[in-house]
Amino acid sequence: MHRYKRRILLCVSLVITFGFLPVILRRKDLITPSVEERAECSCCEAKLSTDTITALEDNRTFIISPYYDNRDSNKPSMVRILSIIHHQEVKELYCYFCCSSDNRVKVSRALIDMHSDRFGFPYVTTDLLCEEPPGCHAQYLSVHTTPSGEMTQLPLFQIQNREVEPFSANFTVCISTMFGNYSNVLQFIQTMEMYQILGAQRVMIYLNHCSPQIQKAIQYYIARGIVEVVDWPIERHLRPGKRFRYAVDPKDIGYYGQLATLNDCIYRNMYRTKFVLLNDIDEIILPFSHTSWDTMMKSLQQQKPNVGIFLFENHIFPQTASINVSFSNTLSWKDVPGYNILQYVQREPLRPHLFNARKMILDPRKVIQTSVHSVLKGYGGHVEVPLETALVYHCRGPLQKDLPKTSLITDKTIWKHNASLIRNVNKVLGQISFQ
Repeated sequence: MHRYKRRILLCVSLVITFGFLPVILRRKDLITPSVEERAECSCCEAKLSTDTITALEDNRTFIISPYYDNRDSNKPSMVRILSIIHHQEVKELYCYFCCSSDNRVKVSRALIDMHSDRFGFPYVTTDLLCEEPPGCHAQYLSVHTTPSGEMTQLPLFQIQNREVEPFSANFTVCISTMFGNYSNVLQFIQTMEMYQILGAQRVMIYLNHCSPQIQKAIQYYIARGIVEVVDWPIERHLRPGKRFRYAVDPKDIGYYGQLATLNDCIYRNMYRTKFVLLNDIDEIILPFSHTSWDTMMKSLQQQKPNVGIFLFENHIFPQTASINVSFSNTLSWKDVPGYNILQYVQREPLRPHLFNARKMILDPRKVIQTSVHSVLKGYGGHVEVPLETALVYHCRGPLQKDLPKTSLITDKTIWKHNASLIRNVNKVLGQISFQ
């Protein structure tokens, strides 16, 4: 009787083991993708993609750029491929590594890590994670929907961030995404000059479209080595919305793919800059008790030495509430289209029951994935910077349209920089003609 029981138990164990083995193997393949070596080929002679956004043949996957990432000492080195994919229709993707040592192709399945902020849109910013194959030091790779594609027919991408170099900037401002016929010339120039006064050495603009006058100003700052432009032709591939939520703008992707640009800017500047600022062109992170971002950040890091994510309160300075004030040497400004930020020194009070859309200064090496107002994945914690230290000066249309002007709070902090701002803006206007 005991012999029969042992036989029955053995049979049950075998059924359970072999029944679940395919599931276990599939799960293992997802976590640690298998690597397949392909025959020798001229893989690195495939056409190198130079576009910011490259569509794969499925037209559901759009590659932005691959970035080498070895920050996690507990995990193997990997390549993180920033992309935009359809959140339901894309199920499998594969990395084709061009091994530079022997010119062989090694294929591994990508782990598809969609960012958690999608706001209801069908397309989502996504990291494709591929472990670097053993013994394969690749400078280039391709991405395909199957493991058996023809390498020479696929677009080739250079893997960025292979080399860690000394910082070329302490502060880089990431502007996303400039679209429509943006034409606020005076505020654009004032903001660019304020960034430099406060400590920015580089401003990156993800440019979809702007007015000819703004284009002139951008070219001026490019020539000065301040601005780097990243072309962002998102509408060639998707129907971009002008709002951030699908319920109010049912398109393919929200706000012209803003989330993808912010993440790309962080990884582009991972080893080029000490800090990255994520904000729009009508926003300035304005310190109260310090004269520059450098002294402010040194103070904040002394207080929180292990933190690399700093969030600042957003405060609206409505363009419907200008004050009549005249400054010397600004007569020529009246002929320049746009708003003069020196006339907007009244801000709306915060509404404590509503979410405050904070903006951030980040140590990019401590960020894995970011959204607009918070970091989704990162290393270490974050700090909400108190108002007495700094705020986001946001000069735009009002949010509280029915608020009486008597309820606005007078805040002239930006006037601390009047002299240098007026001098610098006049210098720019003396070198650009907007007629």
